[in-house]
Amino acid sequence: MTTAADILAQALYDAGCRHAFGIPGGEVLTVMHALSDAGLDFTLTKHENSAGFMAEGSYHASGAPGVLIATLGPGVANAVNVIANAEQDRVPLIFLTGCVDEATAAGYTHQVFDHRALLDPITKASFTLTDGAVETIVAKALTIAMEGRPGPVHIDVPMSVAGADQPEPRKIVPVHYAPAAPAPGPDLEKACDLFASAERPLLLAGLEVLAQGGEEGVADFAREHRIPVITTYKAKGILPEGDPLSLGGAGLSPLADEHLLPLVAQADLILLAGYDPIEMRQNWCRPWDPEKVPVIEVTAAPNHHGMHDASVTFVGHIVSGLQAIGGHSGASKAEHWSGGEAAAVRESLRAAFRTNEDWGPGAAIEEVRRLLPADGVATADSGAHRILLSQLWDCPQPRGLLQSSGLCTMGCALPIAMGFKLAAPERPVVAFTGDAGLEMILGELTTLRDLKLPLVVVVFVDRSLALIELKQRGQGLRNLAVDFGGTDFPALAEALGGRGIAVDNRADMAVAVESGLASKEGFTLIAAEIGERAYDGRF
Repeated sequence: MTTAADILAQALYDAGCRHAFGIPGGEVLTVMHALSDAGLDFTLTKHENSAGFMAEGSYHASGAPGVLIATLGPGVANAVNVIANAEQDRVPLIFLTGCVDEATAAGYTHQVFDHRALLDPITKASFTLTDGAVETIVAKALTIAMEGRPGPVHIDVPMSVAGADQPEPRKIVPVHYAPAAPAPGPDLEKACDLFASAERPLLLAGLEVLAQGGEEGVADFAREHRIPVITTYKAKGILPEGDPLSLGGAGLSPLADEHLLPLVAQADLILLAGYDPIEMRQNWCRPWDPEKVPVIEVTAAPNHHGMHDASVTFVGHIVSGLQAIGGHSGASKAEHWSGGEAAAVRESLRAAFRTNEDWGPGAAIEEVRRLLPADGVATADSGAHRILLSQLWDCPQPRGLLQSSGLCTMGCALPIAMGFKLAAPERPVVAFTGDAGLEMILGELTTLRDLKLPLVVVVFVDRSLALIELKQRGQGLRNLAVDFGGTDFPALAEALGGRGIAVDNRADMAVAVESGLASKEGFTLIAAEIGERAYDGRF
């Protein structure tokens, strides 16, 4: 007997999914067991929001869509934050929910509401699994989740359909589109002419490059044509940040903007490679005038955001688009930025964020970066530490620093790290979080305990919502609802089955990180005591 749940599970396995995350409920038991039988490991979490972030971590490690499961009613409602995050951060996520049958819902109200109506604004698509059309719906869901700008797709699974016998299933094949380069014509000719004549081109690269697997192609293009590269934060490492052409990530730090935006103003051509401004703050809203500087955009999907304008836009494959523009424009120009302006900005940025402090958040970050191997992965929670970390942290490869950058939701760093480590156990992983962010999701330390993952968690302890407190002071407002009591994190870690270490200097930080990275089983929580107002003037 082959059930609808079996077909759904096998399709996810065939798409490369090996993990699913969530919390059981009676309405999803059939689906959960089918996933397990198909070869997907199910991880029990303490909250659906964390489960969704773990699913995101597994996607970054494997390239396959994340899988999140929630039961009807409160389970679905709990997941709204992480579904919105997946939509804004372009995470392909298959969200499976249980629901009562339509006939039952007509006269039964306990825990029942319209899941699809709730999720419609924050998903790429929402389906109800239908008896007799399971393969069609699942193929659509996988295709939509991965195509264009990736994102979440919801499938509501009625209880009677999940266990219903189905005809012998046909193989489910999601649609894959061949790389589409710009078509010959006036637009391509215009772009080639603009590129050929540019003396100070600047390339902004974003998340869409990662979604298309175009990191190497974009890096090769930048090197071939000697073009400086700015990335969004989540796209850091598209060009290894040790490369002289890399200007690092942009969008959150006003201090970094003071160096980068004047360089943008000096450019005589701006190339946008999969650049999605959803990660950027207001300084990057219309940061150039297309009447004064030409802008060539190569994007995976049409833009409707209104945050910038372009002289010519190509929708399709980003690397193929860049190659078409660069390949028809003549030899690369060694004289790009011949005045050394871009190189000077790179040095001024490094000087602005250089850390020569004996101790503080920057010193703690530097010690971890020094000790984490090149293939290691860091995750960052939202808050003041993330802004400083994103500037100080050099990424030698893509997806080396993971965070919630579109929605900027708190409580993400630990579960993203856990999901990544599950899917790529050979990679060392460190999660950075503030004390408030960790306190939001303390229950997931027990999930970490049960998984026995050798993960290092660094929590910056300042007993404050530091970023909000900084903004409060900046606006001349009194201190209100930003400070809180201290938690003994090392004792908490020990009580929950991990190792806990408190540090307040570089030497102890280094010893703690080294021991945590050397551990073969179980988590290490490092409480870095940084004191109040440690981020003043830092970003």
